[in-house]
Amino acid sequence: MAGKALVLGGGGSSGIGWLSGMLYGLGESGVDLSDADVVIGTSAGSTVGAQLTSGKLTLEELYERQLAAPTSEIAGRLGTAKILHFAWATLTSRTPEAYGRKIGRMALGADTPSEAKRRAAIESRLVSPEWPDRPLRMPAVDTATGELRVFDRDSGVPLVDAMAASCAVPGVWPPVTIEGRRWTDGGVHSPANAHLAAGYERVVVLAPIASGGGPLLSAAEQGRRLTEDGARVAVITPDRTAKQSFGRNPLDPSVRAAAARAGRKQAAIHAAEAAEVWQG
Repeated sequence: MAGKALVLGGGGSSGIGWLSGMLYGLGESGVDLSDADVVIGTSAGSTVGAQLTSGKLTLEELYERQLAAPTSEIAGRLGTAKILHFAWATLTSRTPEAYGRKIGRMALGADTPSEAKRRAAIESRLVSPEWPDRPLRMPAVDTATGELRVFDRDSGVPLVDAMAASCAVPGVWPPVTIEGRRWTDGGVHSPANAHLAAGYERVVVLAPIASGGGPLLSAAEQGRRLTEDGARVAVITPDRTAKQSFGRNPLDPSVRAAAARAGRKQAAIHAAEAAEVWQG
């Protein structure tokens, strides 16, 4: 085993803010995670991962982007019916793939903004339209099969499309068409997809969504399994104050600033834990 993996989980607009704040706050405490050998970003994490690996932003600039007004974003919301559908799929699925197929059908039938409109919003988040030279991986789920696919610079897929697919919250945003198939949010397979860091010696997982459910493993459980395989792992999730900053709708872009500030403040609590794994 060799190398360091940074895993950035999903969590909507609030997750983007919290992740950016955590990265900056850890950096202020002397733990710079931007030198990871691979960044694995799911949904919100794919946005932050793309910005982080672009090489065009400092950690402070990454953080400050979250404090600015979200002029190009679209606000979304999961209604009660959609939330109940997620709960039903969780209770009636034995595997992430079975869950993915059920959620995929719901995603395909949902009334959402157009792919073009959503793509434009995703593109506005990018610092560069090109895949970075550093390894960046973005998982998404096939709506038909429920299977996970990981996009990277060798996939032959534009960065904006891979990111839009990984961020396509079912029932809120449209599935993304890539190579004739429709793809939905990578968080449908796992909120963090920390299992994709298998084989790396040092792993830090920043997971805006701490819980799993049904066939979907939590970030903590995935971290435990990586530890059993010999990796040194730190899993960091939002504390109570951070969760309160997320508000009632984590898909509202206006919550990013508060979430970023909460992440920056919380980072100091976890700096020693992260340093032990990353630098120890």
